[in-house]
Amino acid sequence: MRIAVLGAGSWGTTLSILLSENGHSVTLWSFLEKDTLHIREKRENPSYLPGIFIPPEVSVTGDVKEAVSGAEMIVAAVPSQYLRSVMANLRSLSLNDVSLVNVAKGIEVGTLMTMSEMLHDTLPQLDPTRVCTLSGPSHAEEVSRRIPTTVVAASSEIETARLVQAAFMLPYFRVYVSTDLRGVELGGALKNVIAIAAGIIDGANLGDNTKAAVMTRGIAEIARVGVALGARIQTFAGLSGIGDLMVTCMSRHSRNRYIGVEIGKGRKLQEILAGMVMVAEGVETTRSALALAQKVGVEVPIVEQVHKILFEDKDPLRACRDLMTRDPKGEVW
Repeated sequence: MRIAVLGAGSWGTTLSILLSENGHSVTLWSFLEKDTLHIREKRENPSYLPGIFIPPEVSVTGDVKEAVSGAEMIVAAVPSQYLRSVMANLRSLSLNDVSLVNVAKGIEVGTLMTMSEMLHDTLPQLDPTRVCTLSGPSHAEEVSRRIPTTVVAASSEIETARLVQAAFMLPYFRVYVSTDLRGVELGGALKNVIAIAAGIIDGANLGDNTKAAVMTRGIAEIARVGVALGARIQTFAGLSGIGDLMVTCMSRHSRNRYIGVEIGKGRKLQEILAGMVMVAEGVETTRSALALAQKVGVEVPIVEQVHKILFEDKDPLRACRDLMTRDPKGEVW
């Protein structure tokens, strides 16, 4: 299969290697000319994935239309808040019989659209049943080193999910399928907000009890929002829910957890972001998550406190105290 991977960050680069290893003809599109040239000449992407060899079978281009020319499948590996502007370059293309796999995890600021909704809005000529999201606990730093990983491919059309499953499956990369596209997307996006909270707990040395509480109550908040938006509650007990939440809250590779850790140590958000090369999706998703929850009338106290810490300079210890002293409730409500 001819596959275009749009976005040469750590995940896009990793997936281009994986797909090439699986026998596909892969073209990787890079936004930055310096990265395009370096990958072509050195077969490495030191900005995002240092030390990982990119096989010569992976073509690299800085022209997005060239990348998708003749492609049967497009993998969108662009950070969520930039995805619309990149995909708008494809608006003039027919995209007949093309499957589109989104791997970004976020909610668009302003529109509050999931990535599949935004793709439909940006590319009306795209068959909605050919859109799929690939999500789950899958840090590029580990997948690129062939560490066993499991993810889920979700589409409104099961055959699309199975097509993606077959395209990506390898002995170290196991893909399950789902038709709960909304649930998989929301689980992957909203867990980043909870990961920031978990990082704050680590940075402030609040302890394992506190972190376990935030993770558990965090997935409850995610599930409440998801169900209110039509997702299946079982999805949040799966790979794109608890699975992705666990790895993002605990892993040293997690950019969202890293931001939380640094805030817990007393640093300010803008200072932290200024020193980062990679994008931490959870920062902007915190804005969208709170707005989305308010729109559907769902209470999300952890998300609300993370928002106040990030954007209103609230002291993390006070935020923790405010969470702990809320009115008593049943565990399921």
